[in-house]
Amino acid sequence: MTYKTTIQILFLLLLSNNALAKLTVVKVNGFGVEYELAGEGKHTILLEAGGAAGLSDWDPVFESLTKHAKVIRYSRIGNGGSAQIKKNYSSEEYAAEVALLLKTLKIDEPVVYIAHSYGAYIARVFAATYPNQIKALMLIEPASEHDVDIMRAIDLPRAEKEIAAIKLDDMKNGMSNQYLDFWAKRPLPNYPQITDIPVTVIASVKKYKKPSVLFFTDKAREMWGDLHSKWANAFPRGEIVITNKSYHYPQKDEPEMVVAQVVKLLERTQ
Repeated sequence: MTYKTTIQILFLLLLSNNALAKLTVVKVNGFGVEYELAGEGKHTILLEAGGAAGLSDWDPVFESLTKHAKVIRYSRIGNGGSAQIKKNYSSEEYAAEVALLLKTLKIDEPVVYIAHSYGAYIARVFAATYPNQIKALMLIEPASEHDVDIMRAIDLPRAEKEIAAIKLDDMKNGMSNQYLDFWAKRPLPNYPQITDIPVTVIASVKKYKKPSVLFFTDKAREMWGDLHSKWANAFPRGEIVITNKSYHYPQKDEPEMVVAQVVKLLERTQ
């Protein structure tokens, strides 16, 4: 065996081991849940992906974050490498499964919860339901029950058509319940459920050249930034980060910025 061949084999084994590390699975509520845990430090970070996304949504920032804390990322049941089922989950059920996952992984200390898009709503419910298990919160481009208010204020007939389409998609797929979970709820869920912890909200106002839906029009982007600025500032220890360099995925478009803001949040967290 040549030296070059030996190096190639070792390289392939390394890739294989890395791949296996990302496919660690534990049972939560009887279903397999894919997760990865790496890093060490004073704080434990929990990463929650959005919509129907899995843990790979955090690829651009995961390794960098492990240099500052212990970091857990996972795929919700039905997504990524977790058990593939379809069910109309509520955010309350998702939050309960997060609590079970942390218990299974023997994470006893409160976490710094970092969540994207629809995942941010799950994080909010978790923060309200399990206040002793969370010590800081970062919401990246968080889905909001007030998304529909923005759309309807701009163009009511078009908004109703687009909202109806999302409702049908939710009912068909059964996993990312943007409509069923909170847009349809009345009265709307209330922000002040979250206790006095450090909170960072990252919102993008970058303009779309050809917005595919009403929510991505210039006017909606401006209203989105204003909504989240007021919301973040309503928290006793809230901070708002507005960016015009990302679209809906700052962790992919601006990974360095997201990591820097996480480090800043950790510094504000006891």
